[in-house]
Amino acid sequence: MEKGIILGNRILDVVFIAWFIAQFYKVIITIFIDKKLNIRRIFETGGMPSSHSSTMASLSTAIGIAHGTQSSIFAIAFVLAGVVMYDAAGIRRAAGKHAGLLNTLLDRFAAKVGEKLHDEKLKELLGHSPMEVLVGAILGVVVAFLFKGYIQA
Repeated sequence: MEKGIILGNRILDVVFIAWFIAQFYKVIITIFIDKKLNIRRIFETGGMPSSHSSTMASLSTAIGIAHGTQSSIFAIAFVLAGVVMYDAAGIRRAAGKHAGLLNTLLDRFAAKVGEKLHDEKLKELLGHSPMEVLVGAILGVVVAFLFKGYIQA
């Protein structure tokens, strides 16, 4: 396999493209929803689609294309993808909900007592809904198959 154009590795190139598409979509959709450009959104977590899922699904799929689905490296990538996607929809999503509850409690405390315990709000958009994870995974698989010829070259 020849070197990739972007990162020097064809599989990493495809993974980067899947990540970028997912994150760029978040920037575009923010323009329509919030009516403003938030370029920082490209590096933020959470939201539709899950870039963690698109990254891991494209990695697994690209490895399957390049090395076969019977290979040990595909098995490793597949299991790792499952762990990352489960974590995105489970633990990280729960942590975001906890942050939201803590922010509410801190605001109410500050209103009652007149004193802030914490100056900045905790980040609430950490994880993903199962739908965001699913869409991200589908995006990753589609991107890998769209670049199948590039991966195999």
